[in-house]
Amino acid sequence: MKRTILQIVLFIIIVGLAWLVYDSIMQPVRFNKEKNRREKLVIQYLKDIRSAELLFKQLNGRYTGSFDTLIQFMDSAQIPVVKMIPDPTDTTFTRTINDTLGYVRVADSLFGNPPRMNYHNLAIIPFSNNQKFELNAGVIEKGGVKVNVFEAKAPYDAYLYGMDEQTIINMKAAKNDINRYPGLKVGSMTEASTDGNWE
Repeated sequence: MKRTILQIVLFIIIVGLAWLVYDSIMQPVRFNKEKNRREKLVIQYLKDIRSAELLFKQLNGRYTGSFDTLIQFMDSAQIPVVKMIPDPTDTTFTRTINDTLGYVRVADSLFGNPPRMNYHNLAIIPFSNNQKFELNAGVIEKGGVKVNVFEAKAPYDAYLYGMDEQTIINMKAAKNDINRYPGLKVGSMTEASTDGNWE
């Protein structure tokens, strides 16, 4: 009887230890899976911010560091819909005629009609408990030329909100050790670039 009880207790201990080992192996796997899922959406937001900023610059000659200005621009500004046709008098087929068919709102151009997302919430980092992207714009000098620049950033702390804190601390330390931004960003306030740091 004692032997049977001892065997049952040992079996329960073995199952418990096996579960702990399995869970310790799966914890980083689950973390990375969730991190990748979140990053995919944050990257889409950053791409949308970049597209809106590029259109804003095209029509205004500069970028904006204000989400209020950017969203108002998307609501009200219009861009022409142009049809390019070959010039019928050109036998070389190298000249074209541009025909403006009409105008479309910037928001409809970027997000569709109906919109694929509520772009009025573009400033809010997904999964962040309502934290906002950091958005800056300005002018820098590169090679004696003044260049308009912008930058939008989402730190790990924001979009990984609610996930394992120690893992996030380790990720931030690893990025800081190599002088890289601990999170996702697009554009730069020091370089003439509109690239994202995931590209």
